[in-house]
Amino acid sequence: MSYLIISFSHKNIDIKMREKLAFNSDEDKDRFIKQLIENEATKEVVLLSTCNRVEIITRSSNVKQSARNIIEKLASYSGLDFELLYDRADIYDNDGAVHHLFSVASALDSLVIGETQIVGQLKDAFRFSQAKGYCGSNITRVMHYAFKCAAQVRNATSLGTGSVSVASTAVAKAKDIIGNTKGIKALVIGAGEMSELTVKHLISSGFDVTIISRDTKKAQNLATTFEVHVNVEPYNELSNLLEKIPVMITATSAPYPIITKDNAPNSSINRYWFDIAVPRDIDEDISMPNLEIYSVDDLQDIVNENMSLRAEQAKTAYGIVSRMSLEFFEWLKSLEIEPIVKNLYVKGNDIIDKKIKKAIKKGFINSSDEENIRKLCQTVITEYLHQPSKQLKDISKNMECDLVVGTVQNMFGFNNDSNIATKYKCDHLAKN
Repeated sequence: MSYLIISFSHKNIDIKMREKLAFNSDEDKDRFIKQLIENEATKEVVLLSTCNRVEIITRSSNVKQSARNIIEKLASYSGLDFELLYDRADIYDNDGAVHHLFSVASALDSLVIGETQIVGQLKDAFRFSQAKGYCGSNITRVMHYAFKCAAQVRNATSLGTGSVSVASTAVAKAKDIIGNTKGIKALVIGAGEMSELTVKHLISSGFDVTIISRDTKKAQNLATTFEVHVNVEPYNELSNLLEKIPVMITATSAPYPIITKDNAPNSSINRYWFDIAVPRDIDEDISMPNLEIYSVDDLQDIVNENMSLRAEQAKTAYGIVSRMSLEFFEWLKSLEIEPIVKNLYVKGNDIIDKKIKKAIKKGFINSSDEENIRKLCQTVITEYLHQPSKQLKDISKNMECDLVVGTVQNMFGFNNDSNIATKYKCDHLAKN
């Protein structure tokens, strides 16, 4: 069995393809994962879908078969050509998959290096699969280490500070364009997590913020969470607001454009619209005088500046990812050894019980001496197995571990019980 990840992101596909691959509802995710686990080679699945990536994280008994099946299902879901997706896909297996997952969790593979949203999105994706029963101990173990790695990167570097999200990058771009932002109005469409982050950055940059959402009550609740006044307008005012407000950032989860040629008004003022949603909220065919539209892929100049400033920190972070990847596999191997060592002692104690009972029955020893004889025998077993146990634990750090584990299991007739589903639960499952 190997870890397998099929990855599509801003690195290998453009925004049009990402829009088609995006999973916009839990129902879509649930339906898709069910299709994947119908394949006999694919055992566990977590599906991560964000504005910049789709990651299929699995365990597979046949990497080639699983990878092909996953991409076939993605092609069917998205309507994209299979060969195109297969050529573009980044396919990682086992150690490569673990290193990639840890890099994603640590925000080193993000459009904006160090952005803080990705680990929360990964936890949400993991919780979803956990709740549905789509992943067991193997995925739980690697997720446990991925979140642990992300925490170490945050603690050891400053990558999580400053302008580190698509939302903050959009606001930084708007501020760069406008210059003096004091009193400049900005419109935020949506009332979800990304919109909340956008409003925070707009306020800190001096903008006068208005929120609009189909769910007006949710928008009002969001507005009350800020220390400064944030205006809320009804959704039917969208066209009027788009005409009058110079800066607009939209981040809804709508599966189709909410701003089209029909509701996008002309205006005499210079306007700057930022679409940080995937699928995009703004119809790509809109073109008007005095209007500039930016999608997530158009923020690359700030992203590049961000990367150069963070290059040294990223080097440290990648060192942590590499070390944690090695530690993870060492830990996995140690899990294979623990049951074997335990079974050696259990088997020894079973033999002691059997032989003592037989000796008492035949009159070789008195029953009154049973406890002392048992303690003596257990001392012999403990001393006898001490060195083999120590060597087995040392072997868990070597490449020969799998071969030795299989040999010892066969030699002593032990069952492979390394997949203990409940023993190693993810510490981060219930955390935010």
